[in-house]
Amino acid sequence: MAEKKYKVIVSDRAKQMLGIHIRFMAQVNKDAAIAKKKELMAAMRSLDHMPQRFPFFEEPYISSNKYHKMFVEKWYLVLYQVKDDTVYVEYILDCRKDYSWLIH
Repeated sequence: MAEKKYKVIVSDRAKQMLGIHIRFMAQVNKDAAIAKKKELMAAMRSLDHMPQRFPFFEEPYISSNKYHKMFVEKWYLVLYQVKDDTVYVEYILDCRKDYSWLIH
């Protein structure tokens, strides 16, 4: 039986967030920034199969069972929704920063 493939769409907001993280990192170490971008892109592409394998992001002010959360090597959190056969990546967060605005 063939495994179901999902289409992965990265929102403009998530692309902007990724760009900000990578540009900041590149100011310190360009090679590390390139490697981190590749790692994050590969992680997001991996959502094309079994995107439900990651748990839901549960916070009091976020609708229950709305976003799945995927941690990517040390500091990054990718929040996404699964609707039918499509995965929508909405946020790419650097967990070292304060994102209280997201849950209020």
